[in-house]
Amino acid sequence: MKNNINNGNTKLILLHPYIQKQANPNRLWFIALISVFTLASLLTLVYTRESFYATTTTTTTTTRLASTTNHHHHTLPKNVMKALVHYAAQTNSTDHMSFTDIKQISDVLSQCNSPCNFLVFGLTPETLLWNALNHYGGRTVFIDENRYYAAYIEEKHPEIEAYDVQYTTKISELKELVNSVREETRNECRPVQNLLFSDCKIGLNDLPNQLYELDWDVILVDGPRGYWPEGPGSISAIFTAGVLARSKKGGNNKTHVFVHDYNREVERVSSEEFLCKENLVKSSKDLLAHFVVERVVEESGNHQFCRNHPPTSS
Repeated sequence: MKNNINNGNTKLILLHPYIQKQANPNRLWFIALISVFTLASLLTLVYTRESFYATTTTTTTTTRLASTTNHHHHTLPKNVMKALVHYAAQTNSTDHMSFTDIKQISDVLSQCNSPCNFLVFGLTPETLLWNALNHYGGRTVFIDENRYYAAYIEEKHPEIEAYDVQYTTKISELKELVNSVREETRNECRPVQNLLFSDCKIGLNDLPNQLYELDWDVILVDGPRGYWPEGPGSISAIFTAGVLARSKKGGNNKTHVFVHDYNREVERVSSEEFLCKENLVKSSKDLLAHFVVERVVEESGNHQFCRNHPPTSS
């Protein structure tokens, strides 16, 4: 069967591709221009939305932080409240510090840059107070010779960080201990060293390792017990405080060291030997002594505690 395509009225028109391309140049440019404009508009919209959300998030976060800060300024931390309650119940206690002595320490803590690291030798009636006063991000660590009491305090007050340590000194051996340190100031009993690796007879080298790496801003020596000849006394604690203050690697180059019961012989002799009279800032009725010990950076200061050796106790 044949198709009738030979009709005279039928016309076939063929367009060459070259003719099509030449026929729409303006249209192609117009489409390209529209595409570029659309893409630019989309990018601008996305950028604007991201900036808006970032600004909104930042503003919201700042508002929340300001609200939290204001909240903290207007409410007492829980540990402060616990301390206040505790001391309200202990007003009749006879073995706590005087108001004058407590105020000296609290004034220094209030001026300490945050975070403030506070090391306390001795678990005393003021333990909760010291922990409460240093609540702005620093560490407050307590060292005590009674492992059972340290465990009891931590169980009763989980916010307290306490460790026990074994003291090997005796008050009756004070003169011999001081002389032994003088003989070893260039070796095991150096004023600047990491006590973790020291065999100095009166140095404390069995504390948790991380405590030797911290830069202590304030140190209080209020222990161990030292009111009978066979008691350990505070000679090791005072020596350790002096070495920690001089061996700091960073932070404030000065360390405030407080020694309680400064009227007793072992505290006075040990303080004059390892904290030094030239560093004594103030003493309160001979009960609390305040020393400021600087970090040692010169090589010449690595082998002596004080400029002049005080005489040892007879």
